Amino acid sequence: MGGTEGALAVRLVAGPPPGFPSGPGGLRSLRELGRAGAGGAEPSVCGLPALVTPEQAARLKKLQEQEKQQKVEFRKRMEKEVSDFIQDSGQIKKKFQPMNKIERSILHDVVEVAGLTSFSFGEDDECRYVMIFKKEFAPSDEELDSYRRGEEWDPQKAEEKRKLKELAQRQEEEAAQQGPVVVSPASDYKDKYSHLIGKGAAKDAAHMLQANKTYGCVPVANKRDTRSIEEAMNEIRAKKRLRQSGEELPPTS
Repeated sequence: MGGTEGALAVRLVAGPPPGFPSGPGGLRSLRELGRAGAGGAEPSVCGLPALVTPEQAARLKKLQEQEKQQKVEFRKRMEKEVSDFIQDSGQIKKKFQPMNKIERSILHDVVEVAGLTSFSFGEDDECRYVMIFKKEFAPSDEELDSYRRGEEWDPQKAEEKRKLKELAQRQEEEAAQQGPVVVSPASDYKDKYSHLIGKGAAKDAAHMLQANKTYGCVPVANKRDTRSIEEAMNEIRAKKRLRQSGEELPPTS
């Protein structure tokens, strides 16, 4: 037997190495240690490495029986706590201390047999815990989300939040039934800018254009020259003489 194998055999006969757990999981750790000492060889005697002697096998079998007994005792203790919880009418839920994976599995099985509801919460495996609820007080989705976030559940705040949500939903439904909302401005832009665009607009502001002589809009009839050529020439000559003499031109009839 080599040095590593001899040391392993001594460890197995003398007992678990320092730091090895003595409860559930201790036997599994010893198996892994034995497999490592055997160079990864598959178990061949009672599920143990081939290098394990009968004495070592007997000791490991004893550890296996102890682990099994601890599971039985843990289950009985959980059954007692669950039974007390059911009989207590003042409790609707119960939170257990953090447990390992095997213990949580046993507790979930006990709760299921008792007809209750159970959930595990917590992020790290070492910090995960179990909460159990009575069937008639099963948690809502909001309550479960609160526990998953690591928060305490407050029924009063949850009820207020639920009422506000229902109110907002009813308002949305009423608004959808009423149709689009007509927006009425506080003031009319026509009144605000009447000094710029006037009181009328578009067709209301359209009107017939009336000639205004003050601005030089002369009817066509007034633009016709009824003078004869001779009279026109005489008037032109008179204006020319006036410019030359500087005298005023008498008004024409």
